[in-house]
Amino acid sequence: MDRRTFIHGLGTAIAASTVTTSISSCSGEKQQKEPRYAGNKLKLSFQPYELELRHAFNLAKSSRTKTPGVQVRIEYDGITGYGEASMPPYLGESTESVCRFLNEVDLAQFTDPFRLEDILDYVDHVAPDNRAAKASIDIALHDLIGKIIRQPWYKIWGLSPEKAPNISFTIGIDSEEVVREKVREAEPYKILKVKMGLDRDKETIETIRSMTDRPIFVDVNQGWNKKEHALEMIHWLAERKCLLVEQPLPKEMVDEMAWLKERSPLPLIADEFLQRLPDVVRAKDLYDGINIKLMKCTGMHEAYQMVSAARALGLKLMIGCMTETSCAISAAAQLSPLMDWADLDGNLLITNDCFEGAKIVDGQIRIPDRPGIGVIPL
Repeated sequence: MDRRTFIHGLGTAIAASTVTTSISSCSGEKQQKEPRYAGNKLKLSFQPYELELRHAFNLAKSSRTKTPGVQVRIEYDGITGYGEASMPPYLGESTESVCRFLNEVDLAQFTDPFRLEDILDYVDHVAPDNRAAKASIDIALHDLIGKIIRQPWYKIWGLSPEKAPNISFTIGIDSEEVVREKVREAEPYKILKVKMGLDRDKETIETIRSMTDRPIFVDVNQGWNKKEHALEMIHWLAERKCLLVEQPLPKEMVDEMAWLKERSPLPLIADEFLQRLPDVVRAKDLYDGINIKLMKCTGMHEAYQMVSAARALGLKLMIGCMTETSCAISAAAQLSPLMDWADLDGNLLITNDCFEGAKIVDGQIRIPDRPGIGVIPL
């Protein structure tokens, strides 16, 4: 029995067992009332919600103090599933584009939320791209299904939450003073993730190393433009207890990435290069691992498929995020026991989180033992 059949069968059984009652017909025979789920329709609603950042988020090629977002709800028979779209500029989506896409989606045509693949296939074909918008529906639908069957998704997938890796805390490109402030702020976390790609990269690492010897993930965000410089920097970073380098070169520099992968002493992880499932195979000869983000891959359903494909190809796995509320972070956390590394600190970087969800305890992501994605609106 495949996972789709199992989930649908389990949901139907629970619905029938909890809401079906016997009544007597005029002939005296017992008949079963229809489950109250029969005939109901999915109801989609949404509203913009801008995320306020604690610090300016500086990357090699951009900077921002806010991230536009859209909060999504899918209701079905009195149960609500929550989802989210978060749109940093490089995704090419906006509040307007997400709302326009969601307005075109007609979920009322579906009366069975357990037809996950049918619903998401329809959503995917409403319009091309719009990955964050599609992810918001996917997350809300997963939350809804989990609540109906009263199980969190890590249990539906058969995962052990204690296997979730320690998460990294992000330190963006900034002045020495702000970098020091962020290192102090990151004291509870066992791994730091450092944004690089400008001419003061070495100074940033030296500043951090003067304060702590914690392991470092390096994220260049396509900021290095020459393979020789990238290789020199990677050797330098390897000597300073850095564990991996994410997206060292622009995603278009395919031949240069293949050259760099052959020579790099550290694992190279695809980020901007990687969007959806077909990109996993393309990454095999260029990178050692991939960073899966729900906002890029259209949500939890395709992310799970990407995990399976990557493992079959021998690629390492990271689960990542944008600046997000605890809604999307908790959704991604359901997948974290499958990962080698986790970068799920997006909710820690904002001041206006509107959900309670996954927590960080002793540096490790802790998945809520609550149905669906495990979030509670605040």
